[in-house]
Amino acid sequence: MNLDMLFLLNAVFLLSCAGTWGLMVLAPRCGLVDVPNRRSSHDLPTPRGGGLALVLVFYLGGGYLALTGGTTVPHLLGLGICGLGIVAAGLADDLFRLSPAKRIILHFACTAGAVYFFLPVEKVFTSGGIVPLFVVRVLLVVGIVWLLNLYNFMDGIDGIAGGEAVSATLGAGLILLLRGETADHLPLLLVLTAASLGFLVWNLPPARIFMGDAGSGFLGFCFGILAILTASATGLNLWSWIILLGTFIADATVTLFVRLMRGEKIYQAHRSHAYQILARRTGSHGRVTFGYMGANWLFLFPLALLAAFHPGYGLVLVIFSYAPLVLLCILIGAGRTND
Repeated sequence: MNLDMLFLLNAVFLLSCAGTWGLMVLAPRCGLVDVPNRRSSHDLPTPRGGGLALVLVFYLGGGYLALTGGTTVPHLLGLGICGLGIVAAGLADDLFRLSPAKRIILHFACTAGAVYFFLPVEKVFTSGGIVPLFVVRVLLVVGIVWLLNLYNFMDGIDGIAGGEAVSATLGAGLILLLRGETADHLPLLLVLTAASLGFLVWNLPPARIFMGDAGSGFLGFCFGILAILTASATGLNLWSWIILLGTFIADATVTLFVRLMRGEKIYQAHRSHAYQILARRTGSHGRVTFGYMGANWLFLFPLALLAAFHPGYGLVLVIFSYAPLVLLCILIGAGRTND
C-alpha cells in the first residue's frame, strides 16, 4: 500500500469521525433523537443519523479515487447515483417516518435502476440460457432490497451495524489482497472500512449516536452492489460475500420467517432478533456486538476465503457456514421472544 493510499484512508477515518461528532451535536436540534420505548434496546434518548457522515465521507473518498486513477471500476455510477436515492429515502424516514409502502417503493426503484442500467450482471450469471437474464435481474433486485432492509433491522444495539461493516469490508479486502487482486476494488473497500471505523468511534458501547436508516440502508445496498462488481471482475465471488455477511443474513432472515409464520406484522418494530434477545439476557450490548464480530472473523472469514479460492465448493461452504448460525438463532428464540 502506497503513501497516498495511507494518507487517503487516514483522512477518510478522521473526516468520518469528525463528521459523526458534528451530527451528534446537530441531530437533537433537527429532531433526530431516538427516544426509548417498549421495543427499544436502549434506555436513554440518543441522537441518530450518524451514518450520514459515513456515507458522505465514503462518497468523497470514492470520488477522490476515481479522479486520481486510484480506481478505474466502471459501473460505479450505479453505486453513486442510485445509492444517493437509498440515502435520501433513509434520511426522509429518519426525519419524517416514511410509511413502509413508500420506503419499499423507493428501495425497489433505486435498486432496479442500479441492476438494470449500471451493473455487469451478465458477467456474473452465465447460465447458458437456462435461467433468463431478466429473471436473474429480478431476483437480484429482490435480494439487494432484502439486504438493505435487513441491515436496517440489524441496527438495533450499540456498535453492531458499524462493526459488521468493518468486518465485511475489511474481510473482503483481505481476500482480494491474498489473491493478489489489489487494483480497483480493494481501495474502494478500504475507504468504506475507514469511513465505518470513523463512525464506530462514537457508536461503540455505550453509543453516543446511532446510525439511522440513511446509513444502515446505504450499507446494505452498498454490499449488494459491491458483491456484483467484485464477482464480475475478481475472485471475490458471491459465495464469499454471502458467507461474510452470514451473521446478519441468518439472524434477520430467521427472525422474519418465524414472525411471518406466527402471523405478526413484519413491518412493525420489535425486539425479537437473536442479537436483541442476547443483549437483554446478557445485559450487555458490547458482549453481543463483539461476539458477532468474533464469529465473523473466527468462523466466517476462513470459510469465505476458501470459497474465493475454491468457488466450486461455494454452495457447500455457504451451507456449512449458515447451518450453525440458523440453528443458534432458532435455539435463542429469534422471532418468538419479545420479552
